[in-house]
Order: sequence, then C-alpha cells, then structure tokens
Amino acid sequence: MFDLGIAWNWEYDRDFVHAVEHACAAAHISTYRIEPHNVDETLKHIHSGKIAFHSLLDRASDADETFVPLTRFIVKSGAYIINHFDNIDRAKDKATMHLEFIANGLNAPYTLIISPFSTKKEIGLSLSELARLGRPFIIKPANTTGGGIGVVLGAETLKQVIEERLHHKNDKYLLQETVTPVNLDGRDAWFRVLFAFGEIFPCWWNVTTHVYTPLAREEENNFHLEELHAIMKKIHSICRLDFFSSEIALNAENKFIVVDYVNEICDMRLKSSHADGVPDSIVHAIAQLIARDVAQRIRV
Repeated sequence: MFDLGIAWNWEYDRDFVHAVEHACAAAHISTYRIEPHNVDETLKHIHSGKIAFHSLLDRASDADETFVPLTRFIVKSGAYIINHFDNIDRAKDKATMHLEFIANGLNAPYTLIISPFSTKKEIGLSLSELARLGRPFIIKPANTTGGGIGVVLGAETLKQVIEERLHHKNDKYLLQETVTPVNLDGRDAWFRVLFAFGEIFPCWWNVTTHVYTPLAREEENNFHLEELHAIMKKIHSICRLDFFSSEIALNAENKFIVVDYVNEICDMRLKSSHADGVPDSIVHAIAQLIARDVAQRIRV
C-alpha cells in the first residue's frame, strides 16, 4: 500500500512533483509516480492487488484519457482523490460557477451565457443586453480551460461572437464585461489567489506578464484586502475542491469581483525556473499541505 499516488503527464510538473515527494518523504509518507510510460502497467498491478493507494493526486486524467481507467479504479478501491474528478467537472464549467457565485452573494462580471451552437444556432441576444456588456468585452468558452485557451480579450462586435462560437460548437459561451481594477500605490488591484486544504495564498497578478508577487500581510492591512480570504473560503464551499486558484479584482467602487472563477488544475511551475511561475515558497508550502492532508487521512 502506497500512501500517495501521483499521476502526472506534463513535463513542467516535474519540479512540483519532486516538491511533493520531498515533503512526503520528510513526513514518512510513501509515494508512487504514475506516468505515461507506466500507467498501463500500474493499472494491471492494481487489478492484481500488487499495488494499492491510500490517496491520489491526479494531475493527468483531465488532459490524457489513458489515465482515466486508472484514476476511476483507484477511486472505486476506496482511495481519496485530491480534487475529485466529479468536482473538477463541475468547477471547470464557467457557466455553472457563474450562476453559483451569484446565487451565493459573490460579485462576478456582468455576463451573458450563450447556449452551444450544436443545440441552438441563433444567439438570440437583445441590443440592450449587448450594450450593457460595454466595449471591449470578453468571449470565453464555458468548459475549454487551461492557459486562456479559446478566450478572446478586447472583443468589439457580434460578428466576433458568432465566429468564436463555431470553434467549440458543443460548449456554452460566456460574454463578459471587461473589469478595470483600481490602482493601489502603482499596482493594479488584480490578484490570483491559491487555496490549498484550507490555507490561502494571495498574490498580486499581472494580467499582461502573468507574474506573481506574494501579497504581504502588511499590504493586506494597508489596502484593506482581508476580504480576499473570505471570498476564497466561499468559493471553496461552492466548488468543493481541495486545491485551486481564482482571480479576483478590486474595482473603483471598492467591490471585489471574481474575474476567473475556478482554476481547477493549477500551473505549479516554480518562479525560480519560470518568470511567470508560482513563487517557490508557495509551491513548497502547498506540497507540505498535500503531505499533511495525506498523513491526516492515514491516521483516521
């Protein structure tokens, strides 16, 4: 029985996987890597009873269907999966999250949700609805995620909406107003905040360079940004993920707007290796939280 299985298939996850392994080793937690080269062999060993897992960190099955039979079987065996795929499927649907956020009192950009082209070819929007979006506006598919895939910033016309909608014919689309953050002492008040097992890591986020800078506690106090923590706790109660991030902006009306709802598979490249990576201290802290969570579940 291995305490933690780590399923991964993205080359840039290597440092994060190593950090998790290091944190687990320090806590005397056994780990087992599941990679493209051994996924079939591992599934055979699980079926035969040669290998079993207490918990699973799955960072592969969302992008590689060859991992799906393995992760599904591991869950059926009784293992705990960090970010269960049922919760991931729900959380990555931006249309669902938008409605859930509004229903739970969170601020989100003014948004129009359009049915998939495959089910309804006509968009059916009124001129007043389009006008309320303002110009420019944002076009994004509801379920196509990762690195801003399919997202159009600076859209100006209905023609763009019609054309973009054809790229993912089976997906809903969101049309959103552009949120302008207030400036706080020379910085745009735009934040990417990571949540991991109850701990919250707020960072300044540069929307152009995607560079993270940890938000210091003194800055939180000086700029009255403590509400970021309460917002992330509420998002967690809605999406029910163990580990995720969200983007939150503070506008000129002093309202926090959740602009990117739930990033269910966080890019955990280290800043020491990639300019737009997550600060190393946060990566290692989250690795330790994963180890702590696995250890707590073993003791239960």
